[in-house]
Amino acid sequence: MPLPPECPETPPAPSSPHRVVALVAPNQELYPVTSASAVFGYHGPAIPQHYSFGLCAERPGSLPTTLGVPIQVESGLEALDDADTVVIAGWTLVPSPAVLQAVSDAHARGARIVAVAAGVFIPAALGLLDGRRASVHWELADELAARHPRVVPDGTVIYVDHGDVATAGASAATLDLCLHQVLQEHGAAHAMRIGRQLAAGPHREGCQRQYPPLPTTGPMPDSLAPLLEWLLSRLDDQITVEDMAAYSGVSPRTLTRQFTGRLGVPPARWLLERRLAATRALLEETDLPVETIAARVGLSSAVNLRRRFHTALNTTPAAYRRSFR
Repeated sequence: MPLPPECPETPPAPSSPHRVVALVAPNQELYPVTSASAVFGYHGPAIPQHYSFGLCAERPGSLPTTLGVPIQVESGLEALDDADTVVIAGWTLVPSPAVLQAVSDAHARGARIVAVAAGVFIPAALGLLDGRRASVHWELADELAARHPRVVPDGTVIYVDHGDVATAGASAATLDLCLHQVLQEHGAAHAMRIGRQLAAGPHREGCQRQYPPLPTTGPMPDSLAPLLEWLLSRLDDQITVEDMAAYSGVSPRTLTRQFTGRLGVPPARWLLERRLAATRALLEETDLPVETIAARVGLSSAVNLRRRFHTALNTTPAAYRRSFR
């Protein structure tokens, strides 16, 4: 029998947080560890706590780091026994049998494996990347291909996510990959909220390049950040590539070449992806009609928004809202 209005049903208790454990090693680079912790750690009472974060090592204790100061790791490989995600934040090219067994057991149990930089050699050694594309640092691509010829190394993109195994080629992509996984599990609004708290730059998709060519000479600044921030502040405007080029002081052709070279996608495609991300957040967090959302994100009409949304996500805005609101 339903409860009377004066006795509203008590909301269900939140489920246990998704447990993220970073497997670290001697001479650990701290940037990927702190990046994962920044995304999966505590964000204060205003942001729901969907994750917990911890460290483990094959030999716990005081571990040296590339920063020159040690870190104290309390847990050994047994911490992976109940991990939901294992972040391998850097490793030697030849992991020990004990490490391989612990990671293999975690994956077999259903844990997600996230390998950063040289960490890719652990899932590769386990056969988890056989026949699959893996993002690998461009300096390690040949080594990975030689040691594990069944892996398809990609030294250009910043990350590749297969669901059960994800790889990030460089330490700087850790933040992007972790935010991508939050988006997949808890929606664009939650991921954007964490990104805003961290003051992270615009989220990079996995297809973006990890080592772009040097910029050509010209008046365009070395960083695209001013242009990207300008675009994000004007999503509701009908901005063309010519407008972007005028803002940057270059020709449209030069802008497209430099934009694609640095980010892996042309400017119009990047802007559309940002508009779709804003659409997802508004569908999740508001009851605004699709027509209003279309105007806010610069997609001009509900018809255009629905068409673009379906092409990108293979669903409708209404169905997406029902799933994530």
